[in-house]
Amino acid sequence: MEKREFGLLGKNISYSFSKKYFEEKFKKLFLQNHSYSFFDAAEIESVKLFLGNTDLVGMNVTIPYKQAIIPFLDELSEEALQIGAVNCVSFKNGKKIGHNTDAFGFEKSLLIHKKNHHRKALILGDGGAAKAVRYILDKHQIDHQTVSRKSEINFENLSEDLVKDALLIVQTTPVGTFPNVNDSVQFPFDAITDKHYIIDLIYNPSETAFLRQCAEKGATTLNGFYMLEQQAEKAWEIWNS
Repeated sequence: MEKREFGLLGKNISYSFSKKYFEEKFKKLFLQNHSYSFFDAAEIESVKLFLGNTDLVGMNVTIPYKQAIIPFLDELSEEALQIGAVNCVSFKNGKKIGHNTDAFGFEKSLLIHKKNHHRKALILGDGGAAKAVRYILDKHQIDHQTVSRKSEINFENLSEDLVKDALLIVQTTPVGTFPNVNDSVQFPFDAITDKHYIIDLIYNPSETAFLRQCAEKGATTLNGFYMLEQQAEKAWEIWNS
């Protein structure tokens, strides 16, 4: 029985959900020839070592390599090309193909609580995940603005009026991730109302300091766990198609 290896490429990723998730999946499906490893890389160049593994069938990609991995790949799916970020790689017929399943996972999360009045959004952060979020908001014709350290609207000058006007807020930065659970991006929480829908892509802790402060103002909140499950299932589908 040929070996089928999978893994996660990232930096300081021992906390990650993916390994446990896929190992449980292998057990449920009695796939004894499947294994899932951490490819913890201090810099992107190390990826060459992992990519040379001939038993590798699929790889997840996380912070900070969702964009940096692209030059190492042979092809990109249409979505990955448009988004400009990759979080899933399939190895088929000697080719390394980059995909973006973050978009699929975020769209599923968005639609859980989205209402008609969620027509304007603020995206907090500007990394690989934010690119997938923008792609889906465009698809659903939701106006959006990015708030990041380097953007015109940043965490220093974000106004209450802007937050009151944008009833969908998507937090894509890693600020507040375990173990730094008390951290939060700088934000005018007093502008949050019960009409707001707040999605934080962090899943550990299950309620970030950011989400908690929004929930206290009556907002509908969702963490990143459902998105993570959905993008993982999409990756599994890609690897086995």
